[in-house]
Amino acid sequence: MIDARLQPLQRAVLQPPAALLAARGVSADAISIVGFVIGLLAIPALAFGWWTAAFVLIAANRIMDGLDGAVARINGPTDRGAFLDIALDFVFYALVPLGFALHDPAANALPAAVLIAAFVGTGSSFLAFAAIAAKRGDRATRFRTKGIYYLGGLTEGFETIVLFLAICLFPASFPTLAWIFAAACGVTTILRWHQGWTAFR
Repeated sequence: MIDARLQPLQRAVLQPPAALLAARGVSADAISIVGFVIGLLAIPALAFGWWTAAFVLIAANRIMDGLDGAVARINGPTDRGAFLDIALDFVFYALVPLGFALHDPAANALPAAVLIAAFVGTGSSFLAFAAIAAKRGDRATRFRTKGIYYLGGLTEGFETIVLFLAICLFPASFPTLAWIFAAACGVTTILRWHQGWTAFR
């Protein structure tokens, strides 16, 4: 919902470390992959209830996700980088609820499943719109530096990060927060369906 407004701040914060990494020959793709591996480590941390470790690993994954884009803007963006970034992101988004389901299946499995299904809705509508927009040569006016057409909504990257960090801080509230966020994702999906239906008619 506010990703576009946060972009200038994000770029200002990430530009110095990105310039340092780019100068040392670190590629955006390498950062994407390392960030994803760090994110994967959060899943066993969540499953075992190591909430502080999971918080740190999720935060590190999201910082790396910002850094890969900053480095790509310095070195020059690539189609492979854009593909890798979004593909790994959507898998990571689904794995975090899975970690909570593994920790306490009785309490968390159903809300985790619903949240993952909601992520499928937001992700599939996002990617379907991007695919058709690319075919038509359309560009997102608010996200011109993104590698693909970036379609906004009620639940974007920032809101998802806030959710993930909040459920690490308040793990007992996971079912409630998962249900609420899944409902918000449902609204986002419906709004994106409507936007695609209107834009591509």
